[in-house]
Formats: sequence, C-alpha cells, structure tokens
Amino acid sequence: MKKDGHIHTPYCPHGTLDPFHLYIEKAIKNGFHEISFTEHAPLPINFIDPTPEKDSGMDFKQLENYISDLVKLKRQYKKDIVISTGLEIDYISGFEQETISFLNSYGKYLDDSILSVHFLQFQQTYTCIDFSKSTYLDFIHQVGSPMSVYKLYYKTVMDSITSELGRYKPNRIGHITLVHKFQHALDEKVDDHEEIISILTEMKNQQLALDVNSAGLAKAYCLESYPPPAYIGFAKKLGVPLVFGSDAHLANDLHQYYNEFSTFFENGG
Repeated sequence: MKKDGHIHTPYCPHGTLDPFHLYIEKAIKNGFHEISFTEHAPLPINFIDPTPEKDSGMDFKQLENYISDLVKLKRQYKKDIVISTGLEIDYISGFEQETISFLNSYGKYLDDSILSVHFLQFQQTYTCIDFSKSTYLDFIHQVGSPMSVYKLYYKTVMDSITSELGRYKPNRIGHITLVHKFQHALDEKVDDHEEIISILTEMKNQQLALDVNSAGLAKAYCLESYPPPAYIGFAKKLGVPLVFGSDAHLANDLHQYYNEFSTFFENGG
C-alpha cells in the first residue's frame, strides 16, 4: 500500500499556502492509500528560534485549528484515502522536559508523528543546521571542522533516539542524515558510515521506524535521499520499519521521487 508519511501544510510558516485539498486530491490521483500530515510542531515557548524569521515551527495559537481541520478532512475523504493527523516534533538538547509536557498535552490527538533534529547546540547557542548553506558553513567554522559538526549532529540524533519522552514519544525518526544537506558545498567528503550504522542499529533496538525522506534529492548541495539508499537497504535488513516521506512543503513536491524508492516498500516495506 502506497503511503507518504511526511507532508507539510498551509500551517507551515516557512512553506506555502497550498491548501490541504491539493495534497489530498493529488495523493488520491496518484494511487496513495494513506498520507500523514506532519506539520512542524510549535517550538518550546522558552526556546529562541535561531532562524532570522523565527518561523521554524507552527504558531502555537494555530495548533488547535490544525487538529480541527484534519478531523474534518478525515471525515470528508474517509471513503477515498486514510489521512493521519501528525506533527514533526523537534528534539532540542536541553528542552526534553518541555517536549514531554507538550506531548503529554497533545499526543492523544495525534495518529502519527516524527522526531527530528534541526537544531544543534554548541557553546550554549543553537543553530538550525539545514537553514542555509552560509549558516551551515559558518557553523562548521565555529565548531572547527565538518567532521566535528557531523559527530555533533549524530550524537544529537542518537540522544533523540534514546530519550525518554513519555508515552507519546514519536515512533519514527526524521531525515537521519540531514547533515548531508549541504555536503557538496564542502571541500571534503566526510566518512560517517559508522555513525549512520550506529544510528540505525539503535533505532532497531528502540523499535523505531525510519523516515525514508526523498527531499534531499531536490536540494542542489545534497543530491541524495535522507538517508542514502544503501542505508535504507541496511535498515530494511535489520528489520527497521520504513515509511516513505516526501517532506513536501508545497503540493507540487508531494510524493517527489517516490518511484525511486518503491522497491523498498514491496512486500510491506
């Protein structure tokens, strides 16, 4: 059964205003049986978003409307497609208690969710690692080397995997190689094979699913999925559940590159 499990919405402050129905009707037309809307959850109130427009997460005041809209849409399209209400939750080092509190309040309204790392902490400040090429390169200069940034990223992802976030902790880990987004802007190729293997092995141990995220293929300095196909295959051999995600922030990008990954989802994925 075809599923796209990582989709953003008009509630995304850094996305587009494409309405829900454009995504839903495109999914139906393309033969998808299930989709999950996984909007960026509101960030912790006491966390200062380091991006210039401070638009990394949904406005908290809109969260109930987002959930309400999806309740109506699930009812409207119930004969045509399964729609899941979800969120992409940020794992932010040092804000675990705030995340637990949020999940305890809103997790019961979710059918699906993703736990992702976008923010890295270094010397008491946070950087949005995937915001822009210049931000990425500046951060490497601060930390000292590309390998140091990669190690910090994977340590944070590992912390997200092993974190105790309560009964509503997301059961899928998002774009585990997001640190590759600007890899072709570097002068060197970073060998992070062992780190990725360790991440996937611990995901198996923790019984978490993998976001097979195709969005990196559309990024000029990445040109590969998160994670690359060899690691998707490794995850499948381990028995880690795979969930395709286009990470679409506009309807035109929905299901982008799905066919390149469809073989991973044959016989149940």
